[in-house]
Amino acid sequence: MLFSSLVFLWLFLPLVLILYRLLPPPCKNALLLAVSLLFYAWGEPKYILLMLGSITLNYLGGLLLARLRGRAKTAALVLVVAANLALLGYYKYYSFAGDTLAALLHRQVLPVREIALPLGISFYTFQAMSYVIDLYRGSIKLQKNWFLLALYISFFPQLVAGPIVRYSEVETQLRSRTADLTGFCYGIKRFLYGLSKKVILSNCFAARADEVFALAPELVSTPLAWLGALYYTLQIYYDFSGYSDMAIGLGAMFGFAFPENFNYPYLSKTVSEFWRRWHMTLSGWFREYLYIPLGGSRNGQRRTLFNLFVVFLATGLWHGANWQFVAWGMWYAVLLILERTVLKKPLERLPAPVTRLYTLVCVVCGWVLFRAPGLRAGVLWLKAMWLPAAGFAAYPAARYWDGRTLLLLAAGLLLCGPVQACLPRLKAALYDRQRTGPAQTVCLLALGFASLVLLVSGTYNPFIYFRF
Repeated sequence: MLFSSLVFLWLFLPLVLILYRLLPPPCKNALLLAVSLLFYAWGEPKYILLMLGSITLNYLGGLLLARLRGRAKTAALVLVVAANLALLGYYKYYSFAGDTLAALLHRQVLPVREIALPLGISFYTFQAMSYVIDLYRGSIKLQKNWFLLALYISFFPQLVAGPIVRYSEVETQLRSRTADLTGFCYGIKRFLYGLSKKVILSNCFAARADEVFALAPELVSTPLAWLGALYYTLQIYYDFSGYSDMAIGLGAMFGFAFPENFNYPYLSKTVSEFWRRWHMTLSGWFREYLYIPLGGSRNGQRRTLFNLFVVFLATGLWHGANWQFVAWGMWYAVLLILERTVLKKPLERLPAPVTRLYTLVCVVCGWVLFRAPGLRAGVLWLKAMWLPAAGFAAYPAARYWDGRTLLLLAAGLLLCGPVQACLPRLKAALYDRQRTGPAQTVCLLALGFASLVLLVSGTYNPFIYFRF
């Protein structure tokens, strides 16, 4: 079930909110767990048992960790984390591993199986692992109530596409929280901003990006190649940041405070800064549970660069089980290594507009690798972008825009950070939890109405990160 679907907006969410307000406090968590399981089962009924199994695995793992000490406790943690990774690996990477081994050995080593990727498995597996790892470290207390741990892992606002919420961030909120009118109004505000990002902007860019990337790279001219890359760059930002806004807003409606996931990443001056602003909960998870345990930046430059390489290899694989995503992760690994070495001083000396342009170009090229229909197509697409290409006369760039698209393109470029940077009071108002003025209220109502009109009219409505 999509947040931007009419079923969710007209039926699921209103009924859940009404029931949540009517039920006494002891019943509220039970309601949220029940509707979260229903939300997941709506789209993936056959995998509900897999998620419940993952919850139970980590619940029992937590009980075991609380009873053990020393090496036995460490061995138990390794066992539980390995079991989580085995579940994720089987469903997400089995086919990739089989194909890779077959290509290397020229024979089929693993049996061929058609394995569908369970919705949200990458997100809820990482959340579950954060619980057992933090419990091992002693930074959180054991959760003895299976139902509360199940609610943490399966809570529908952030279940299938994040933000990735660590258990320590909601530990106290699971038992006690305040869902007051101020928080509820803030939740509506964030949800409507996210919905409009998704429906008004991202969906338009998605339709255009799909049209352009459906062409063979050999048929694409240089202007069209850049146009398609620009469409996708804006699509994925407004798609995922919009979803995160909606998730944060939904959490606030029920009294939960979720971490922010985006901080205007396209304003970054370096690629390193970009990853501190983009999908911040995933970057934070890898930093906390992979980069720092590997040694972080504490053991000299060579080890630091190796650790960065491992982290971004894992980041690429987390996004998808094929060489295209591995290449995308390696693209960022190389850029970050260069920024730590040969590019460090030049980037410090260059003016901010130049470094922002450099970062944006790197990111756009990365999104081409991410979006193209295969690694070879991505390389050819980049070639068309950087080496002058006439393309096929039947596919001029002007064919892939119209007046409405150009208007939304201008809005998308301005609202992904430049306007907020120039008008800090506007940026503060967007995230103000205490006050929503009359002008902002009118704007929100207009955006909500426009989004509903587009949804009723059958607007193209995919969510990119549901694939991961």
